[in-house]
Amino acid sequence: MDKMIQWMVDGAEMPAIDIDRVEAWLRCVVDSHNRILGPLTYVFCNDDKIIEVNRKFLDHDYYTDIITFDNTHGRRVSGDIFISLDTVFSNAEEVGATYESELYRVIAHGVLHLCGIDDKGPGEREIMEKHENAALAMWFNDNITD
Repeated sequence: MDKMIQWMVDGAEMPAIDIDRVEAWLRCVVDSHNRILGPLTYVFCNDDKIIEVNRKFLDHDYYTDIITFDNTHGRRVSGDIFISLDTVFSNAEEVGATYESELYRVIAHGVLHLCGIDDKGPGEREIMEKHENAALAMWFNDNITD
């Protein structure tokens, strides 16, 4: 099988995650939304890189934990996902979560966007949180099938 998920770093160290398990989990998350996993690229970066991407491609002048570029066609999810590990860390502290759980929430958040779930409009944040929580339950309850 072709490698559908690429993992990259830019200005940060690769987080200590079990890549094989994360990939199996992301397949389950995508499957649970009646989608097909296509090529994904995750780029773990620092705040300097995320603001550079935000300014260059979205004309936004602020830090964020994640930026998702959607290349999805039909049911086949595909895209590039930038995650600022600096912001993940500070967000975890702010909400009283562990860095690990916040990191997995953000990893899932990106693929959920590619599955068609938005979080900017009225009531959409709560819908996204529901889907994030379901994805995290899969991860932390070890409810992952290959």
